Amino acid sequence: MQVELFFLLAMFTIAFLYSSVGHGGASGYLALMALFGVEVVLMKPSALVLNLFVSSIAFISYYRAGHFRFRILLPFAVASIPMAFLGATLEISPELYKKILGACLFIAALRIVIRPRSGDQETKQLILPVALLCGAIIGFFSGMIGIGGGIILSPLLLLTRWARMKETAAVSAAFIFLNSLAGLSGHLAAGMALSPRILLWIAVVVAGGLAGAWSGSFRLSVVQLKYLVTAVLLIASIKLYIM
Repeated sequence: MQVELFFLLAMFTIAFLYSSVGHGGASGYLALMALFGVEVVLMKPSALVLNLFVSSIAFISYYRAGHFRFRILLPFAVASIPMAFLGATLEISPELYKKILGACLFIAALRIVIRPRSGDQETKQLILPVALLCGAIIGFFSGMIGIGGGIILSPLLLLTRWARMKETAAVSAAFIFLNSLAGLSGHLAAGMALSPRILLWIAVVVAGGLAGAWSGSFRLSVVQLKYLVTAVLLIASIKLYIM
């Protein structure tokens, strides 16, 4: 019972932190599932379902605040959606999947603690061919791994100065939702199943997502949450490589 409560509390924390920056949290959920021994066949589709709920909450929050830019989302989404579905239908060995996931969790950990400083400077014109290519690559690997791709898209938008910080969060939330939906469709078409505890997990991440989306009205130390989630990601990454 104590282990289960810790798992759910960690899942709530991940949803809170990720939704506050426009992400769905799939990398965090996958890290938790890896640490707690959830079967690989259940991990990817379950994480994507949770992603759908949290990213939609984050998107609605940023959209209402007027930060969403459809023109930025469109080229990435057009290229990523079919590639996410394709990547999800590919069969890869559990051993290879663990190694790829471990690398992605490590990147996700760095993404949390190292944030670009150029997010609120003047933006540059988006380069369409580059955006399409990046969207296709992000979509393919996102579908294959079981994430929404926000951990890659967000720093890309900020470093290229194609979007400001809050615009990036809004676009990333929409991108993650669409990618997760495409990836989930591919995984289910390939015969993968959801965890039998998925309804409980959904309830927990929705609560965390709502709290994170409105985190400005909560007096919580986001810095401490960041380091807590970073630790989970790093431990899971190491575990995946030594298993």
